[in-house]
Amino acid sequence: MKKSNIPCLFIKGNTLPEAWEKAIVEIWQKGVELRTEYDKKNNAGEFIDPPSKDATVMIEVTEPFAEPRIHKNFPGGPAELEIYRQEVIKGIHDHWVDPEDKDKWTYTYHGRLFKYIPTEDLENPSSPKLNEIDQIEYVVNKLCETHFTRRAQAITWMPTADTKLEDPPCLQRLWFRLLKGEKDELVLNLNTHWRSRDAYKAWFMNAFAMTDLQKEIAEQISERIKKPVKVGRYVDISDSLHIYGSYFTEFQPEYEKIIKDPDYTKRAFKSDHPAIKMMFEEAREKLKSDPDFMLSK
Repeated sequence: MKKSNIPCLFIKGNTLPEAWEKAIVEIWQKGVELRTEYDKKNNAGEFIDPPSKDATVMIEVTEPFAEPRIHKNFPGGPAELEIYRQEVIKGIHDHWVDPEDKDKWTYTYHGRLFKYIPTEDLENPSSPKLNEIDQIEYVVNKLCETHFTRRAQAITWMPTADTKLEDPPCLQRLWFRLLKGEKDELVLNLNTHWRSRDAYKAWFMNAFAMTDLQKEIAEQISERIKKPVKVGRYVDISDSLHIYGSYFTEFQPEYEKIIKDPDYTKRAFKSDHPAIKMMFEEAREKLKSDPDFMLSK
């Protein structure tokens, strides 16, 4: 492979934890070294952080709800996972969005998917606006109307806004399609497309939330058409999936555990484990009493 070519990797796992482990191992072993706009420098302008490990990656999770579903060692915990899930699916932190306030967020994925504003210009609040578009409602309606459609997609990118942001959306597009299963039931497949993302600290939470959204959409379609709709495979495509040089020291012990013992199930929990269910419930209760609980994005 030429040094000027970004490696293209394909990873396949049955569960989310298995796919995540395989992905970070492949990126560490085969990723190209590339600088990022977040690498720290010293006073002399010299880089302190090592270059990142980077690759273009497609990850297929064949059974996204197969157990064990939660990895013990992803950077975060069950509470953060539940809150992030609710941010994406329920929009619990959409009220943190205020493009004119530098201390607040400029967008949420929930806002872009469920309340997309086609002409929004973050630097010009008086710019003409069209009505908000609930893209997920469109996806559900389109799949109910035509099960085999190839047009059931939702996007996040706003050229009028995101070309001016320091932290534009990583998630770019979701594409859904229904197929018939072995028992003639419908099965919802999902592809997500990402501009750039952190393989070690973001991928697992992203995929967990995206597959829960996939499940919710399957349930909505099923309810409307009065037929079973199952969750099918999840495919996750990143133009740049990377491990930042700034946390190589933190990452390497995790990598060594995987290499020493490839049995990922020893490092994963079932989602119905009593301790996991308790932490999920505690997070939900705290959110009810404090909508600003535990900042996470």
